[in-house]
Amino acid sequence: MAYSELIKNFNNIREYLRDFYIYGFKTRDEYTKKSARSYDDERRRVESWLGDYMQFRRTPEGKNIFLSIDSRVTKHNPLFAAWKTKSFTDGDITLHFLLFDILYAPEISKTLSEITEEIDNRLQVFEEPKVFDASTIRKKLKEYVSEGIIVSEKIGKTMYYKRAEETKIPNSDVLDFFSEAAPCGVIGSYLLDKQKKNESPFAFKHHYITSTMDSEILCALLAAISEKKKITVVSINRHREMISENEITPLKIMISAQNGRQYVMAYNPRINRIISLRIDNIISVKINDTDEDFEIQREKLDEIQKHMWGVTVHRPGAKKLDHVEFTVRYDADEIHIHQRLVREKRCGTVEKISVNESKFTADVFDAGELIPWIRTFICRITEISISNKELEKQFKDDIETMYSMYELKGGENQ
Repeated sequence: MAYSELIKNFNNIREYLRDFYIYGFKTRDEYTKKSARSYDDERRRVESWLGDYMQFRRTPEGKNIFLSIDSRVTKHNPLFAAWKTKSFTDGDITLHFLLFDILYAPEISKTLSEITEEIDNRLQVFEEPKVFDASTIRKKLKEYVSEGIIVSEKIGKTMYYKRAEETKIPNSDVLDFFSEAAPCGVIGSYLLDKQKKNESPFAFKHHYITSTMDSEILCALLAAISEKKKITVVSINRHREMISENEITPLKIMISAQNGRQYVMAYNPRINRIISLRIDNIISVKINDTDEDFEIQREKLDEIQKHMWGVTVHRPGAKKLDHVEFTVRYDADEIHIHQRLVREKRCGTVEKISVNESKFTADVFDAGELIPWIRTFICRITEISISNKELEKQFKDDIETMYSMYELKGGENQ
């Protein structure tokens, strides 16, 4: 069988890109799902899209190939190319162009039988014409109606089909920003392909491009949230390499401002609890029936969020919230430190206790989620208290270790 750049199942390439290129920790010998030849086919396929960004390093385990992308010079997410290579059959592409040749304008409206007859007439010019039965054409029309590119209208007992009105495409600057910054940004990339390409005016200091591989999953989750429906989700626990299937109700999508990681907050009726699930751990989503209690669970999540710093909604064994407070000191010309605290406080509160001192306070489910953020104020912290004393000790021990490494005295540098 000849090698092809096109792919049938995006989830296969999604896993391959993540394991071998994004994380860059697997070698050819560690590819055990299929044969080594399958690895080579997948590698050539990815090289055809992303060859300019591929590098490798040699380790004792073998050769590791990975992607290296400099966001300072790369204006558009190169991983979008993976979404634009889906395979199709000869019948799919033939029927696609025939339908839009027949329904060439929004004012043209035809029945299924009229469309079927016109397709037969057009194909008769070939020596061995392809034949499409009415059932196949009906299914394709139904698919395009669900996609919004064809409109169906029932007049009496007869169904008529016509092309949907074309929508004005947004300004290219809007699409440039949307495609690189918004969830499911690949949609903006598709629209940009229809326009004359100009140099993007945007550059991103933190450009979280790998989330585009989860766009199909994210789109299904957003659709379920919009329609207030339950879903059956198949997910993987990467630490234990276990796959599980659960029926949950997705309530909200949350995206980390620190690393771009995407989560879905959902109600799990099996354990009667709201949970968080990393979207890149989700293998598939099937949308089910409407959840009549959607609004009730959404209100519960809103209440829970008053004490969420990240996505942790509970800690095993924890009977009460973690209380966190710390004071920072800054010079008179550094009012931006206080403003930053106010801007980034999330569920906490900020109090200005003197001209050059501010105090942050929060009660959260897991104080450990705040530690990376608190560390960014280390040189200015004068006091800190965490009700989880084990965590507080670890934080202070880390600082003492840092002082020791740099041969500093803690008391003089706090």
